[in-house]
Amino acid sequence: MQREAARPWLKADVGERYGLPRPQARPLYSLLVDSARAKPGNRCIHYLGRDFTYSQVDELSSRFASALVSLGMKKGDRVAIFLPNIPQLVFAYFGILKAGGVVVMCNPVYKERELEYQLKDSGAEIVIASRTVAKGMDLYKSLEGCRERLPLRHVISTHIGDYLPGVKKRLAGLAGVKDVHRVGTLDFVKLVNSRSPMKEYADIDPESDLALLQYTGGTTGVSKGAMLTHYNLVSNAAYAQSLFPVTEGDISLCVLPLFHIYGLTVTMNAPLSAGAAMVLLPNFHVDEVMKTIQSQKVTIFSGAPAMYIAINSRPDAKKFNLKSVRACLSGGSALPPAVRKKFIELTGGNLVEGYGLSETSPITHCNPVTGGVVKDGSIGPPFSETDSMIVDVGDRSRVLATGEVGELAVKGPQVMKGYWNQREETDAVLKDGWFLTGDIAKMDQDGYFYIVDRKKDMINVGGLKVYPREVEDVLFEHPDVKEAGVIGIPDEFSGEAVKAFVVLKDPAKKTSEQDVIDFCQKKLAKFKVPKKVEFVQELPKTLIGKVLRRKLRELRPGRP
Repeated sequence: MQREAARPWLKADVGERYGLPRPQARPLYSLLVDSARAKPGNRCIHYLGRDFTYSQVDELSSRFASALVSLGMKKGDRVAIFLPNIPQLVFAYFGILKAGGVVVMCNPVYKERELEYQLKDSGAEIVIASRTVAKGMDLYKSLEGCRERLPLRHVISTHIGDYLPGVKKRLAGLAGVKDVHRVGTLDFVKLVNSRSPMKEYADIDPESDLALLQYTGGTTGVSKGAMLTHYNLVSNAAYAQSLFPVTEGDISLCVLPLFHIYGLTVTMNAPLSAGAAMVLLPNFHVDEVMKTIQSQKVTIFSGAPAMYIAINSRPDAKKFNLKSVRACLSGGSALPPAVRKKFIELTGGNLVEGYGLSETSPITHCNPVTGGVVKDGSIGPPFSETDSMIVDVGDRSRVLATGEVGELAVKGPQVMKGYWNQREETDAVLKDGWFLTGDIAKMDQDGYFYIVDRKKDMINVGGLKVYPREVEDVLFEHPDVKEAGVIGIPDEFSGEAVKAFVVLKDPAKKTSEQDVIDFCQKKLAKFKVPKKVEFVQELPKTLIGKVLRRKLRELRPGRP
């Protein structure tokens, strides 16, 4: 599959994006190590009242690297992290990399079956897990349930309060956050404190050695491990840093889950490479997020549309001082233009939409944050050193012209080596260095790209194509609609019809199904207008706020 089309983005007003020097090929752990050497006293992490400097984080990760080697870990071994956003995740992540291991990030709310599959598939023999029980939720249960069926040599457990100040640790106990003893586990803090910091780190070939197995969400079938090299991640962090741009004076809010590639690269790797500070929050609670932005004077906030919607929807939002925010990136799902506009009015900071995938480390496209033109509804032009084109869905060797709709293909230093132990799956999506994303898109005359929808989510109404995103964008314009999700449902006359699931801003308001349909009829072609509208209390989402359309299809009428 060879490139034949033009690259109009190279001449468009996209800010100072192109012509950047190609990032140096270096180990991923050098993002932390180099910043610690240059700025040892700079604040690196803020976590619920406690600060860690770069030198402290560097030392604690080096101690953990020594501990892993003492436990028999060798270069190339996979080590799983099964933790929420707490400092131990950062220490473990860089400790694994320094020791030459491959990180396997696991969703901390995975159930037993999901976790067992991922650990077996990756071959991880060491897991770092939380032993905390909070508000009746025991995250360790999933690991406990499948541990006997896994070839695990060691489980290292930690508590979310282990690195909290003494007073806050005691308050956590009063709030029902329990530190539960787990049989057959090693204690993270004791392990770290018992070892001297590693002095010489693993010898890494950045362009061939794996740093991370990033598992896809499994929304298109069985979850697959994207093999990301050190250079995949270093290059994407470098370009993400230049996008904002991030400097050592910035403060990045890390509320996106760090097990997800979006949070990992944009809210951790990129700020650390600049010597900036990151503020860790284990969960998204809108009150806590707004208070944290105000108290910590957060300057960079990367999130999902659902997070920005939650902040916009707060009737008392203006009582918080959010004016420190200067740059925001939205990803994971489509950013409705109305949401972007309201958030900018509220904070004064620029919010732009970008795009990426687990297989691309993740960012491939983004609207310019500073300088250049931002286009609503667009994911922007490609990143520096990234090539992109639209190919025919039926004949992927044919490159489509400007404005034509087809499958998005990308090529660049952030593209994975392939899927772990899945050659056929790899061959199906990687062609001559190009990655076929499975997303339906188009490109305009300036080289800005627009995601129309996932190939699998397209709705076929009597032979006419309807993409959920365009219907959802209209629904978001309705003054009573807070959130919306659209799917296709069987229809005896047209094969499929459009159905909308709607969350109202005020459930007590008497907005009817016909009100919503009438609104859409004014803005959409007849075949695109929802035939049915169901009001729900909330939409099923991933942890980063992406609406799970497959879950919408499972909903029974009247049940959120």
